[in-house]
Amino acid sequence: MKTIAQFLTGIIMLWSSMVLSAGTQYDLRVDGLSCPFCAYGIEKKLKKTKGVDAVEIDLEQGVVVVNTEEGVKLSEAQFKQLVKDAGFTLRSMTEKPLP
Repeated sequence: MKTIAQFLTGIIMLWSSMVLSAGTQYDLRVDGLSCPFCAYGIEKKLKKTKGVDAVEIDLEQGVVVVNTEEGVKLSEAQFKQLVKDAGFTLRSMTEKPLP
């Protein structure tokens, strides 16, 4: 069951990165993500942020992938506060442009 979920998550993440315009992808390592309810809480918080196109969450890896619209940049401090407001701790963040 976990393998199927990982496979589907990978497919969705690949598809979303191909479909979206040239924005920015942020990979957030978040401590405390352990259940679908946790994922829903952080996803809801991030999707309310102006310029966020998509949010994908891998519970097993504790990774939240956030894609933004073209021209939208978010800082690590912004993500740290958003994650904290959702009740979690941001461990690290990486950023890369979408194709």
